[in-house]
Amino acid sequence: MYKPLSVFVGLRYLRAKRSNHFISFISLISMLGIALGVTTLITVISVMNGFEKELRARILGAISHATIQSLGEPMTEWAPLVDRVEQRDDVVAAAPYTEQGVWLHARGSTGAYIRGVDPAYEKGVSEVAEHMLAGELEDLVPGEYGIILGAGLATRLRVGLGDKVTVIAPKLKASPFGANPQMKRFTVVGAFEFGEFENDTSLALMHFEDAATLLRMSPGSVGGIRLKLVDMDRAWLTARDVSDELSGAYRVRDWTQERGNLFQAVRTEKTVMWVILSLIIAVAAFNIISMLVMVVTDKQSDIAILKTMGAKAGTVMRVFIVQGSLIGVIGTVLGVVGGIALASNIGSVVPFLERIFGFSLFPGDIYYITELPSDLRSADVIKFAGMSLAMGLLSTLYPAWRASRTHPAEALRYE
Repeated sequence: MYKPLSVFVGLRYLRAKRSNHFISFISLISMLGIALGVTTLITVISVMNGFEKELRARILGAISHATIQSLGEPMTEWAPLVDRVEQRDDVVAAAPYTEQGVWLHARGSTGAYIRGVDPAYEKGVSEVAEHMLAGELEDLVPGEYGIILGAGLATRLRVGLGDKVTVIAPKLKASPFGANPQMKRFTVVGAFEFGEFENDTSLALMHFEDAATLLRMSPGSVGGIRLKLVDMDRAWLTARDVSDELSGAYRVRDWTQERGNLFQAVRTEKTVMWVILSLIIAVAAFNIISMLVMVVTDKQSDIAILKTMGAKAGTVMRVFIVQGSLIGVIGTVLGVVGGIALASNIGSVVPFLERIFGFSLFPGDIYYITELPSDLRSADVIKFAGMSLAMGLLSTLYPAWRASRTHPAEALRYE
């Protein structure tokens, strides 16, 4: 099979190991370094993508994409406003809600947020019904003072279905003994678990009418309206349009104002990790430069002979470009295969490591997500592979140029 001279000689130099074992060892290390860098980069960025995706799903499944709140008193005529907002093409659903920080007491005590909801509307704006561990959202019946707790919150209070929980609200009521905080006993009728630490340990649901009674609000009134949007990434734009449509009578906030800093931190960390891990590939590329410089020095006589036989400077350059680039190609292919395999099975690797070392790598009281997700994206794989190949190619240019500058007379003077 026909091969160009530069390809034939470059492949021959790459296979020849007897002349200099040290150079062959450097070639192997460079190849493995590129493979390790690409594998690590694909795996880490896939995990960061998965972390961001899971964070969005779990947090935004519990909180609202946007909220509408009255600038004055609680909303009493909220139903027409819900119907009006739901007519927008960029709004999936709307639901009334009331939210307040309270203190919960049973067998244990802890602070939490209560959210008064209407079960008929709530399913449209949140995924709580899909994450119920016990009971149903419809068990929240007005006047019966039922409460649904996050799994972690129920554990802190040490309660189960049918147990009583005292809810102490930051509202004062007059009594013969002075001002006392407003409190009410609720019955636990259900539990949910989103798999996200903050919501599971600090959120409790009750009917909005019971919340109005507890917080001494007008009967049937709510604190605001929660919205589920078609495109959560354009929530700020939708919130602005809704605010303009309501003529400034209400305050409209989107989820980026409440949790946007968290997702921005994840994106920043992903960028930083990409830069840091790219240095692994850069170090391997420097090894290719070192290896090729040694090869050029070792092959001075061969280069001189090629030139005396009529080989041009470009041909000599391509010889060493082929040799160095092939190292980069093989390393990149190994790294892509290893990265895809590791990123696709990271969910099994982490539990295996936890069993070996005997501790949890992602404890729930520290991390939002207690398991390691992975979202492998073909665009990332292509981008990292292209970057690796580019680094491998660039690392060959200086040694190849130096080889092309070899003068046959000087190289063969002492031969």
